[in-house]
Amino acid sequence: MFIHELTYQECRHILQKACVGRLGCARDNQPYVVPIHFDFNDTYIYGFTTLGQKIEWMRANPLVCLEVDEEISDQQWTSIIIFGRYEELPDTPEHFAARTRAHAFLQTRALWWEPAYISQAHRDQPHSLTPIFYRIQIDSMTGHRATADVSETVITVQPHRIQRWLSKFLHPHRESGGCNSQTAAVSSTRYGVERRT
Repeated sequence: MFIHELTYQECRHILQKACVGRLGCARDNQPYVVPIHFDFNDTYIYGFTTLGQKIEWMRANPLVCLEVDEEISDQQWTSIIIFGRYEELPDTPEHFAARTRAHAFLQTRALWWEPAYISQAHRDQPHSLTPIFYRIQIDSMTGHRATADVSETVITVQPHRIQRWLSKFLHPHRESGGCNSQTAAVSSTRYGVERRT
């Protein structure tokens, strides 16, 4: 497997197609991660929600991050991390242009409002229905893409042999003189390490 660092343009292209990410915020040294729907332009991540824990935490500490990923297989995936600052867009004259822009971006997503504004009848606990537009100003962004190495060969290993190999590392005191040379030898081509007794 090869891991490549993405350029800004590659990250931008992926974010323009994505609509769900994992928002990370923190308060009193406690992290909190929650999935969100979002839309992206070159400078901001736009979102819509209702009053709840993530808004309260971001008001207290506006430094946040957003993770967006796509997994095709264990050896083919893409991940992007954005660091930025939360900015609320209240319904005031000075934020009218930003709210209008956020609404325009989010309207391109089908049912963009539903996760935040779902009916009280479909929630287990009472929930505020106060609409909140917000954006995250992007300070930095990094991304990586993993691709399969076609030169690698897949070797089928019997499960009991893997368990025995792992046991040597987890419980080394149990292995004193208890296995023969054939089972003690670990192939570097099979497991990526070389260990012999």
